Amino acid sequence: MTGTRIAALGHYQPAKVLTNHDLAALVETSDDWITSRVGIRTRHVAGPEEPVDELAAHAGGKALAAAGLSAADVDLVLVATSTAIDRSPNTAARVAARLGMGSPATMDLNVVCAGFTHALATADHAVRAGAARRALVIGADKMTDVTDWTDRTTCVLVGDGAGAAVVEATETDTGAIGPVLWGSVPEMGHAVRIEGTPPRFAQEGQSVYRWATQQLPALARQACARSGIAPEELAGVVLHQANLRIVEPLAAKIGAVNAVVARDVVDSGNTSAASVPLALSKLVERGELPSGAPVLLFGFGGNLSYAGQVVRVP
Repeated sequence: MTGTRIAALGHYQPAKVLTNHDLAALVETSDDWITSRVGIRTRHVAGPEEPVDELAAHAGGKALAAAGLSAADVDLVLVATSTAIDRSPNTAARVAARLGMGSPATMDLNVVCAGFTHALATADHAVRAGAARRALVIGADKMTDVTDWTDRTTCVLVGDGAGAAVVEATETDTGAIGPVLWGSVPEMGHAVRIEGTPPRFAQEGQSVYRWATQQLPALARQACARSGIAPEELAGVVLHQANLRIVEPLAAKIGAVNAVVARDVVDSGNTSAASVPLALSKLVERGELPSGAPVLLFGFGGNLSYAGQVVRVP
């Protein structure tokens, strides 16, 4: 074994779609106000009978099916989420139960919007170390559970969904998951929050915007360098889908001039830990990224944490 690869992807979004015009009936806002500031037009909203582990299980089941695997083939389940209501059993354990798995190790990771790329790196490390044969890695969030629908600065941003990847060992570099670049800015933890009783999402939008547009391009280029990939060699760039005004300039500043840039935020809103795998899975499903092509994944957000790595398209 020389590395790991993503064997397959899957994603899931609830059926209900909330448009900007729908939101205008709830708070003082408009389609023009929302699209001009964040670029979002629609988002998917889960109902009260759709907990976050159900969203995660749907995405995970699709990834397993795409890989031609059964639940018994997985011995590690990692779920990145910050919106699980219950503390125990954790979301990963509930996903394993829903999918009928045997006795996998099950762990949740709460790194908010950077959760999936952290979880992907953790799975990569576990498989490389021989602690797991095959991992199911899921990013899932039900942001509408922690949203203040009277606050137009945040309620227009969020959506619900899940994305998943099957990670397994490989004997070649084809399909490899590259080394992760990760870190945080602990003193800026107040910039993005989900706190209180009941918990509510809040952020300092201008602080996040300045940090993301000024600091992240250099970090993203470092992530590429760790994989020996120049930005102009990238076939795709999948950043956390926070805001189109962040995603588009950031992709340009990275220097990925030949890359397909994920813009799923327009249709899905900010789905937190789900946003990177959701956007990646959609690009692959639509055939916009060829198999084996290098793609930069980069999550960032809550705690001003970040994690990025170059992967190959399954």
